Amino acid sequence: MIQKLVFLSAMIAFSTVLADAERYTPVKLSNPPVIDGILNDQAWTECSPVREFITFIPDFDKELDNPTTAFMGFDSENLYFAFRCDDDEPGKIKSSVNARDNIRADDWVCINLDSFNDQQSLYAFYVNPRGIQMDSRFAAGNEDFSEDYIWFSAGKTDSTGYSVEIRIPLKSIRFSNQEPVEMSIFFERFVSRTSEHASWPRLDPAKGYAFLSQMSPLQMNGVTHFTLFELLPAFTYSHSDTRQEGILGRDVRDPKPSLTAKYGITSQLILDATVNPDFSQVEADAGQVDVNLRYQLYYPEKRQFFLEGNEIFNIASEGVNEIDPVAAFLHTRTITDPLAGLKLTGKVGKNGTIGLLYAVDRIFDDTGIRTGFSHFPVARYKQRLKGENYLGLLFTGREQSDRFNRNAGADGQIRLDEATMMGFNAFVSQTGIREENGTRSGSTAAIDVLHDTRKLAWSFSAKEISKNYIADAGFITRNGIAYFTGTFKPKFYPDSSFIRRVETEFFTSHTYDLVYDMWETLNHASLQAFMGRSSTFKIKYAYSTEVFLGERFKTGGLSVLLSSQLTKRLYLGTLYRRLNAIYYSSEPYQGYANRLTFNVEYKPTENLHMDLSLLYNDLTKSDDGVKIYEYPITRGKLTYQLNKYLFVRAITEYNAYRESLVTDFLASFTYVPGTVVYLGYGSLYERLRWDSDMYVSDDRFLEMKRGFFFKCSYLFRI
Repeated sequence: MIQKLVFLSAMIAFSTVLADAERYTPVKLSNPPVIDGILNDQAWTECSPVREFITFIPDFDKELDNPTTAFMGFDSENLYFAFRCDDDEPGKIKSSVNARDNIRADDWVCINLDSFNDQQSLYAFYVNPRGIQMDSRFAAGNEDFSEDYIWFSAGKTDSTGYSVEIRIPLKSIRFSNQEPVEMSIFFERFVSRTSEHASWPRLDPAKGYAFLSQMSPLQMNGVTHFTLFELLPAFTYSHSDTRQEGILGRDVRDPKPSLTAKYGITSQLILDATVNPDFSQVEADAGQVDVNLRYQLYYPEKRQFFLEGNEIFNIASEGVNEIDPVAAFLHTRTITDPLAGLKLTGKVGKNGTIGLLYAVDRIFDDTGIRTGFSHFPVARYKQRLKGENYLGLLFTGREQSDRFNRNAGADGQIRLDEATMMGFNAFVSQTGIREENGTRSGSTAAIDVLHDTRKLAWSFSAKEISKNYIADAGFITRNGIAYFTGTFKPKFYPDSSFIRRVETEFFTSHTYDLVYDMWETLNHASLQAFMGRSSTFKIKYAYSTEVFLGERFKTGGLSVLLSSQLTKRLYLGTLYRRLNAIYYSSEPYQGYANRLTFNVEYKPTENLHMDLSLLYNDLTKSDDGVKIYEYPITRGKLTYQLNKYLFVRAITEYNAYRESLVTDFLASFTYVPGTVVYLGYGSLYERLRWDSDMYVSDDRFLEMKRGFFFKCSYLFRI
């Protein structure tokens, strides 16, 4: 039934109703500005200013208390932007000298750039008042902060506010190979202490946050359509010692060179190749609770080769709500230790987009001995229809000597009206074990509709995943289910300077377990208040059940969230949940759990950052009140950012469940993404001692592992 809905949806006759967007005309500059954060260059007097910044968060159509002015110019090789952000309380401007991508809590400005003016995707370039950068790529409803681009920025604060200047090399982005070049722009300013987001052009409250269709078109003549070439050689060295039979001795010495190359066939089509791409994993990931799990833990992609053009592989109707088991049809972290890879991404023609990937991955057994290779062929094509609408195709495969898995399908999104978007997908899989000379076939299909305006948001979705559907190259936590969901979210705007917006949400889902022929449900109601200082309070109650091994268990309960930027230096956040829970085992039983996350961030100066977090989970058996486990993790992080290029960091994490202590020290220098030097040292301690021929518990910590990590790389760009 769902498959029929999906394909019928693709045949719907549709039209997109769009008002004429405000248009900005950038000026071609003969003398480009110096990027120093001081707006005294002649170039800015030649550019038309934009001043009509109107809020869209926490409410629409309000003027900011302080004026904002933005400028844009270009030359044959670069785009230039400047912002002047006035503030009548400059001492309350929140900024920091921080590592890249760590400025979300600061005041900032942002350039959203649809570099093809096709409403399919955009780049976002964020800058705080000290010139620190954050960047992302947005497509198919998902904003990804993983990839870092090469661009330049500077910021200055003064007695009346702050100024920012930005230069974006055209080699750093993908854009049309036509003349003139068409793009579109959307400027943002965020004020941390009032939690206000303002923009130019203004967002229409009747269209909600559909900003891709409300950006200002641009035209530029005389820009260079370059042939890009980048070469990124890198060298990593890992050195680790492990304690065996009471003696801390040599374990691994692993020097590893790698090479990644990028060739711009045109300004809109890029070829990448790599040998031995590395994770750049130079410090320990934050600990996660790794017991009593029904599904494996999810880790994001970090390797530059796999991030290029990653947004092309976003699929409509994946990961659309809290019960959706399809996180991604393509998750390249499943390629765990690649030997080599080749990738082609970008535009073909005016409305076509392609993504081709081929990677060879090493396979190891439990003892660390390589036993073979996996081959990952991936192909993606998207055809833009009109506005934000598109139809797409995706094929993913994983081929091994003893097994294969192949997936193929289609997806798309259609804007039904100015506030309503529909997405859908349908895929089939084929899995086989070569020795058995047989295959298992499966399928999945989904549809979702989202409506969002100033006063009301609602959505519904439906999805079916067959028992035999498998996606080795994706991240899917559960198969053999079919579900439908509905959400109703009224929004209110009190006449109050304290509470700026209130959202109530009512959510219901009903899931049919195809394996056990049983139903489960999730229903919750919540109330969320948004206040100044980026403060949020949310309370939610859920009634829910879950089917596991043919039994139905209760899983609902109460959740309370509270977070606030109490001062420009101090942030507190906590989430507490009291839930019914399942003990996942071959003999499962009903329990109840407490789950707490707490973190505090304190910045005594703009360069010194202190972070403390606590993660706590427990489980108690319901029928007799016996506590099965407690799992607390405490993590402290101290960072000194000498400047925007160089920081030193110390991390300590104690896992009380495993009675282990991790210490991690890192020095990091990043001139531009790709040109980096990392130096790290870490140790693992456990409450053990070696007694004759075995390890036994002890009150003191014993160093069980220690390691040294070094990486250097240099980006050559022509």
